[in-house]
Amino acid sequence: MKIFSSLICFSLFTSAIFAQTVTRSDRGFTLDNGDIHTRVQFLTDDIVRVEKSPTGEYNQPPSVVVTLVHEKVRTAFSEKGNDIVLSSSSIKVTVDKSTGKVSFDDAKGNPLLNEKDFGFKLRTSGADKGAYEVRQTFTLDNDEAIYGLGILQENKLSKRGTSRQMIQANTEDYVPMVQSVKGWGLYWDNLSPTDFADNTDGMTFRSEVGEAIDYYFMHGGSVDGVNARMRELSGTVPMLPKWTFGFWQSKERYKSFNEVQEVVDTYRRLGIPLDCIVQDWQYWGPHYLWNAMEFLTADFANPQENIDRLHDKNTKLLITIWSSFGPMTKQYREMEPKGMLFDIQTWPQSGLTDFWPPRTDYPSGVKPYDVYNPEARDIYWKNLTRLYDLGVDAWWMDSTEPDHIEFSDKDLELRTAMGSWRKVRNAFPLMAVEGVYDHHRAHAANHPDTVTARKRVAIMTRCAFAGQQRTGANTWSGDVGSSWESLRNQIPAGLNFSMTGNPNFNSDIGGFFAGAYNKGYLDDSGCRNPLYQELYVRWMQFGLFNPIMRSHGTEVSREIYKYGTEGDPVYDALLKAIKMRYTLIPYIYSTAWDVTANNGSYMRALVSDFKDDRNTWNISDQFMFGKSLMAAPIVKAQYTPEKTVAVDPMSGWDRKEGGDDDSFKIDPWDEIKSTEVYLPEGADWYDYRTGKKFDGGQTVTLETTLDYIPLFVKAGSIIPVGETMQYVDEKPADNLDIRIYPGADAEFTLYEDEGDSYNYEKGIYSTIKFHWDDKRHRLTISKREGEYPGMLNTRRFNIILIDGDTTEAKPHTLTYDGQALKLSI
Repeated sequence: MKIFSSLICFSLFTSAIFAQTVTRSDRGFTLDNGDIHTRVQFLTDDIVRVEKSPTGEYNQPPSVVVTLVHEKVRTAFSEKGNDIVLSSSSIKVTVDKSTGKVSFDDAKGNPLLNEKDFGFKLRTSGADKGAYEVRQTFTLDNDEAIYGLGILQENKLSKRGTSRQMIQANTEDYVPMVQSVKGWGLYWDNLSPTDFADNTDGMTFRSEVGEAIDYYFMHGGSVDGVNARMRELSGTVPMLPKWTFGFWQSKERYKSFNEVQEVVDTYRRLGIPLDCIVQDWQYWGPHYLWNAMEFLTADFANPQENIDRLHDKNTKLLITIWSSFGPMTKQYREMEPKGMLFDIQTWPQSGLTDFWPPRTDYPSGVKPYDVYNPEARDIYWKNLTRLYDLGVDAWWMDSTEPDHIEFSDKDLELRTAMGSWRKVRNAFPLMAVEGVYDHHRAHAANHPDTVTARKRVAIMTRCAFAGQQRTGANTWSGDVGSSWESLRNQIPAGLNFSMTGNPNFNSDIGGFFAGAYNKGYLDDSGCRNPLYQELYVRWMQFGLFNPIMRSHGTEVSREIYKYGTEGDPVYDALLKAIKMRYTLIPYIYSTAWDVTANNGSYMRALVSDFKDDRNTWNISDQFMFGKSLMAAPIVKAQYTPEKTVAVDPMSGWDRKEGGDDDSFKIDPWDEIKSTEVYLPEGADWYDYRTGKKFDGGQTVTLETTLDYIPLFVKAGSIIPVGETMQYVDEKPADNLDIRIYPGADAEFTLYEDEGDSYNYEKGIYSTIKFHWDDKRHRLTISKREGEYPGMLNTRRFNIILIDGDTTEAKPHTLTYDGQALKLSI
C-alpha cells in the first residue's frame, strides 16, 4: 500500500500565504489558492462534481463511466468570510478557501458529508511518470452505515471498517461507489487500482494514477434515490429477455452436444422446469484454440442442428466466451501483429488439457486482448458473429476481470489504447462487456430481418465496474467455494452490488469448487453426500430470489435429478424451489420493468425500505425481493455439520481434501427444525406459506423443514401468482391469482410485453394497475394501458384476500377485458 508523505500531500495552506481566486462558471466555480485548485460543478440539482488539481489544469480524458449530459441548474452563489457556498434545490456545497476542503449539506442545512483532507503524490518513474497518486479522505458520523463497493466476499452488510485494495479479481468485483444511510452517494471516478479504507482516520479512497481527484456527490435521500442518481449519471438498465428469469442449468462442463441434449431431455421428461442450458468452455477443442468462438471438436459437430433442436424444446443456449485467445485462433493471429494482446500469465497456463496441476513446460500461449482498443473490440465481435449467426441466445463472458496469475506490478506498465494498464485497470470488465453489448445491438439493427436480431442482448459476466448496468449484464460472484460460509457471503455481496446502481447479480448455486464435499456418503458421488445435499438445497432456495436462478459448479454434478427421485426429500426440495420460481414470474417480470422504468432493484437490503428501523442497517441474511416480498433464506446447516472449505479461485482445490472421515452425524430429513426471522418495524408481515399475519418490529421463531423457504409479504402488497410451467410462457397468463395482503393501501403494476425484443423501448407493452384501498376493502383494476402483439385481450383474475390466519381464502374470479373494474371484498 502506498504511503502519502505529509510533505508531499499538501492539504493545508493558508490564505495569508497564497492569493485566493474564485472564478464563477455557468455550472459552478473554481477556487485557485496557490497549490490548491478546486472545481465544483452541478450536473443536476442532485449531482455535483468535485475536482481537485495539483496544477490548476483539469485535463482528464472523458469518463468512460459517466454518460450524463449536464442540465442547466439554478444555483445560488455566495462568499461568506472564508467560505464559498454554492447551492441547488437539493444540495449545498461549501468550500473552505484556505484549505480547499468541501462539505455537503442537504437543502435544509442537515450535514451529509465532509472532506477531512486530501493529497497528491507525483509519480516519478514508469509509464505514468508525471501523473499522480491521489487521495481523498472523508469524515463519517460514528454510527453512520455505508454500503456499496461492489461484490465483496465478507459476511457483513455495512462497509464500515472495511479495507480493500480494489483491483478486479475472480470473486471480488470492485465499484468505487458508496452510499450512506443518510441518503447520499459518492462515485469516485478513477479507473486505476484503488485502496479503500474506513477506519479511525476516516473513509479514504487512494488511487494509484490520476491527473486529479475527481468524484461525484449525489443526494438521493434513500437507497432507491441514490441508485437512481447513479444510473442517471452512468446509464439506466435495459430489460433482459423474459426467459432469463426462468431456471438455468449449468455445470463445468458438458462435454458434447449429446450430453447437453440428454440433460434437456431428462428435464423435460421429468417435468422439471428449465429455460436455459449453459455450455461452458472447451467446445472449441484444445487450449491452443482457447476461445476460438467456434465448435471445433467432433463432440460438438453439427452446431446449427443441435441449437435448433434445443430451441425446438423451448430451451435457450448460453455459451461461454472469454477475454483471451489461444495462439492458434483467428482472433489471436489478427490481433497479435497489431499489438492488441497483453503478455501476462492468464488462464489456462498449459496448452495440455488433461493434466492437473497444469504442465507449465507446455505453456498455452493464451493472452487477454486490449479491450480498451476500439479496433480490437471490432475484431472480437466480428469473430463472435459465427456464434451469433447460429442463433446462440446469450453470452457468458467469463474472465472479464481478467484472470491474472502471478501478478506483478510490472504487468501494470503494459500499454493499452487508453494509456498504461495501471491507469485503466479496473475498467477492464466494463470495456469488455460494453464492447459486446454495443456491437450486438448495432449488428442487430443493421440486420433486422434475422431471427437473432429480434432478441434482446443477454450477457452474464464474472466481473463488473461502475456503469456496467447500462448493458443489462448480470454479474455472478465468481468461482466461490462450496461452503456455508460462502453461501452466507453471497447475500451481502449481492445487496451491496445492487447498492452501486447495478441490480443484476447471481451466484453459482451450490458454489463452484465442491472441495471437501466432493465425496459420496454411500457411494462415490458428491450428489449423494448429505453434507453437500443440504447446502445445495439451501443455496437453491437462496437462488430463487436472485435476478437469475442458475445452478453451476465443478466436480459434483448439479442436475437435480442426480439428487434423487420424486419422493426423496432432497430432490423434492430442489424441485419445489424451481417450481416456486415459475409461479412468481409475473411478479419478477413486473419488477424487471420497475428496474428499467423506475430505477428499482430486485435484491433490496432491508435498509432500502425500513431505514427508520436501525435494526435493519446491518442485517446480512434477509432482504426484500422486489418491493413486497422479504426473503429470509436458511444459510446455516440444520441437518448436517457445517464444513468450511478453503479454495483458491485461480488454482482450484486440493483433490485430497475429501478425506475418509464418515463419523459425522446426520439428522433425518423429515425432522422439524427452527429458524429466526426479523420482521422490520414499519409494516406488518404475512408468512407466504401459511398466510399468518405478524406484527413488525419483532424476531419470530419459525418451524422449518428441508423444503421450507422462509418468505414474508409486507402488509399492503398485491402479488400476482402464476401457474407452474416447464418454461417461461409455456402457458398464457390468462388465469392469474392476484393475492392481496391487507393492512395498508397497496399498488401493483402488472407489466407484460413480447418477452424478447426491444419493442418495449418504443412503447409496445401493456400495464395493468391494481390498487387496494385498505379502509374501504376495495380493489380497483385500472384500464389496461398500451398493447403489444400476442397480448391477451380477455383473461381471468382470481382475487384472493389473505385474511391473516391459516384458513384458506376463497377467490373472487373476475373476467377482465382491459376495462376498469372495481371489487369490494
